[in-house]
Amino acid sequence: MIRRQATVLTSGGDAQADGDIKAVPVRHPWRWVATAVILYAVVGLADILITNPRWEWNTVGHYLFSPQVLSGVAHTIWLTVLAEIVGIGFGVALAVMRLSPNPILSWTSAVYTWTFRGIPPLVLLLFIYFLSALIPMLSIGIPFGPTWGAWPTNAIVTQTFAAVVGLGLAQAAYVAEIVRGGILSVPPGQTRAALALGMSPLRALRHVVLPQAMRVVVPPLGNEVISMLKATSLVSVIAYAELLTTVQTIYARNFQQIPLLLVACIWYGVLTSIATALQIYVERRLSKSAKSQKIG
Repeated sequence: MIRRQATVLTSGGDAQADGDIKAVPVRHPWRWVATAVILYAVVGLADILITNPRWEWNTVGHYLFSPQVLSGVAHTIWLTVLAEIVGIGFGVALAVMRLSPNPILSWTSAVYTWTFRGIPPLVLLLFIYFLSALIPMLSIGIPFGPTWGAWPTNAIVTQTFAAVVGLGLAQAAYVAEIVRGGILSVPPGQTRAALALGMSPLRALRHVVLPQAMRVVVPPLGNEVISMLKATSLVSVIAYAELLTTVQTIYARNFQQIPLLLVACIWYGVLTSIATALQIYVERRLSKSAKSQKIG
């Protein structure tokens, strides 16, 4: 209970005590209900994890650092890096095209973004992997004219090619919108000032606009990288040897589905945590850079 001495002024201007004011704190019963529900859920989960022998933690420990699983982890990281290179590089180009005064470039970017945001990544992966059923030969030449060279589609569209290109193209549609929003967040006066100093539009974009837009772009882009780490599991449908495909191959032999899937979950959690830590580090560096620029 909170007690406070209060005073009132008399007609002569003197202060006299008016007694104690009792302040009753507001009660929040639903907080206790929510706390009880959460504690019940945590205890129940702990009970399942500890007392259920079907988790087979010995099997989890045996395969967690096995060479085959570590190879799948390495392929997952490598696939994420390659797909992000394609997605970010192409996405930045699409964002610049969307903001271009040229209507052809702008509409091309808009149509691409609309199309690839509407196609599920799993469907896109399968479509690219089975492209040879539609186009048996990939050729270079003049449309409706002579061909200078042709190659079998299956020789080019391998599992790695389909995985990288499929995930990268799907990612580019979302990165384009993120980068476009970041560019639009930069005041137009920055671009006009750069042009007034004699910079070309491309140089102004590279040296003035994009560095300032990164403060807006990095947080959602970091989330896309984390999503890509988990989206690599989709390539298991084309048997690319990433983490999920690796554990599926193992439990197809020993029928230990739950322990092997738990191994995959642990590794995805570790990779996601590392990516999150890197995102936080980059955001802090950008924040410090912005503060130093304001002080200067």
